[in-house]
Amino acid sequence: MDFFRPISLAVALAAPLTLSTLMAQQEVEFTQLEYPPSKKVEQTDIYFGTEVADPYRWLEDNDSDETREWVSAQSEFTANYLSNLPRREEIRERITELWNFERIGVPFLRGNRTFFYRNSGLQNQSVLYVKDSEDAEPRVLIDPNALSEDGTVALSGTSVSRDGRLLAYALSRSGSDWKEWHVREVATGRDLEDTVKWAKFSGASWDEDSSGFYYSRYDEPQAGDEFDQVNYFQKLYFHKVGTAQSEDVLVYHRPDQKEWGFSGQVSEDGRYLIISVWQGTDPRNRLFYRDLAKNDSPVVELLNDFDAEYSFLGNEGTEFWFKTDLDAPRGRIIAIDTTRPERENWKTLVAQDESTLTSAGVTGNHFILQYLKDARSAVRIHRLDGSLRLNLDLPGIGSVSGLGGRRDQTTTFYSFTSFNTPGSIYRLDLETMESHLYRAPDLRFDPDDYTTRQVFYVSRDGTRVPMFIVHRKDLNLSKPQPTYLYGYGGFSISLTPRFSVSNLAWMEMGGIYAQANLRGGGEYGEEWHVAGTKLQKQNVFDDFISAAEYLIAEGMTSRDKLAIGGGSNGGLLVGACTNQRPDLFRVALPAVGVMDMLRFQKFTIGWAWTSDYGSSEESREEFEALHAYSPYHNLKPGTIYPSILVTTADTDDRVVPAHSFKYAARLQECHAGANPVLIRIETKAGHGAGKPTSKIIEEAADKWAFVLSELR
Repeated sequence: MDFFRPISLAVALAAPLTLSTLMAQQEVEFTQLEYPPSKKVEQTDIYFGTEVADPYRWLEDNDSDETREWVSAQSEFTANYLSNLPRREEIRERITELWNFERIGVPFLRGNRTFFYRNSGLQNQSVLYVKDSEDAEPRVLIDPNALSEDGTVALSGTSVSRDGRLLAYALSRSGSDWKEWHVREVATGRDLEDTVKWAKFSGASWDEDSSGFYYSRYDEPQAGDEFDQVNYFQKLYFHKVGTAQSEDVLVYHRPDQKEWGFSGQVSEDGRYLIISVWQGTDPRNRLFYRDLAKNDSPVVELLNDFDAEYSFLGNEGTEFWFKTDLDAPRGRIIAIDTTRPERENWKTLVAQDESTLTSAGVTGNHFILQYLKDARSAVRIHRLDGSLRLNLDLPGIGSVSGLGGRRDQTTTFYSFTSFNTPGSIYRLDLETMESHLYRAPDLRFDPDDYTTRQVFYVSRDGTRVPMFIVHRKDLNLSKPQPTYLYGYGGFSISLTPRFSVSNLAWMEMGGIYAQANLRGGGEYGEEWHVAGTKLQKQNVFDDFISAAEYLIAEGMTSRDKLAIGGGSNGGLLVGACTNQRPDLFRVALPAVGVMDMLRFQKFTIGWAWTSDYGSSEESREEFEALHAYSPYHNLKPGTIYPSILVTTADTDDRVVPAHSFKYAARLQECHAGANPVLIRIETKAGHGAGKPTSKIIEEAADKWAFVLSELR
């Protein structure tokens, strides 16, 4: 069960840990910091006739001796600074206490077996358990904590065979996107000899007789280039259990399309291999299929116009069901008969409405549809003819996950979480449509001590933007309070109410947490997403800046009490907004950010982001837009920037650390203030997925100690 120990802050610490006391005790006498030196080189590129300097290009070579020396010097400097912050250790201890509660994942069923993830509290990685029957005791199936001493080997993917006998599971090391697949017998826990390497951005889908699975991989990279070599020409393979990877069958590839990626899925009836063809991070895709009942059947290009998103949900014979945003930017459910695939024969089963359809599945002979209504979850259950059967009652403002399964299941599970409550697991009977609490957090803090409200503010161009504001109920809002504003705004990703131990620690100390739902996300469908892409990307920054101005205008905070944060595309957001309005924020926390907007496409999967960002090399207009906001290129010498803590990781092969290295070097060169601008570089970690609990806690402690030391 999820629980917190019943302990007050006054008991937990030598003195009450509140923001007001911490800020009073952490007045820092600023002296100009002497940062480790960062050499500059003469490097100039020309884009459409415009010369652009890149004096820290040498930091792109992650394996050079010079880069290693720079990383070592910066890491030592930052570690010394952060470790000496007043009460940093007390903050770490309290976060550790808050983190130490049992967490259970959403169970999933295969045959008579139930599988679920569990973390006892401070385990670095969650453990996969299995119950062999409804009444059986759970037993450990895979414990990734036993695979490394420091918790840096993560279980990054699982797929149970249709007969429930075998488990394909993927391991990732040091946070890398690379996956290595293995096969384990569920009954005995014994690993077979199968090993499948160099998979990335891929799951595993078993065939009907559980003899093997489909997966996608890239060619083996050159030695030493595993974490920065560009990823092109993905291929779809079939691996037969008990054979070497060298014998895997190449199912589909396109040598003429280097950017195409493939996701193979076997339909539940075992008849079809569904091939979703993706191209970068564009939500649009192509949809092909192969009839597995016929030997050597060709791949049929059913949907090849690249005009919309098509997510395969299931089929009844030759009738395929899809979630799509074609002519419906907020989503709908359609049916296509593959014997009559012409568009005039398509049927709408569930039409678009005012809410945004975010995910869909077929479980227990029902369409289970998850929506967002102003960035909060709603669930509707429809019969297979499209008629509505049930609007699922939810406990409040929060987020739902789960609700998966097979057509023959009569039960499914889901999780509900909110800003102030960890996930509770519910069991839904798909025959009676009754929902019951299955596992609840055993909380030692009171969620009723916190309040969540949603506001709508007006952005620069008049667009109405939602934002969640969460804090302790007893917080005095008659005067400005320390506030942490978080955002993302890209790739159709929606920010919804979810529990975070780190954010709880911030609110427990008396801080306000604000989460803005910026354009570029998926909260209001594809139109909302597109409004924050390419030549319209400035809308995202305007939305975030307007959120900060709203919080200040409402008297909730002030410039000297405002910190901003975001990761990945959100790191770009923080960097761009800090450059554009250095006067508006006191502290900025850009994490694993895309900071060089002219060269992001040259590393690993960066080329895939041009669907959102555009390209500096293919379009003059897009180059000019990118150059105008690129965080690295828009730092100005002699500017006093907010206090900034850049965070990245040495084996991040999603957003390579060179982005943060170059940005931090240039920032330290340009910054004219005495307040700190630092870079924290995690070791044996990647973009975030699979990061051990111990590393997460240390980073959170550094983050809040830095924020508190800088707020006034």
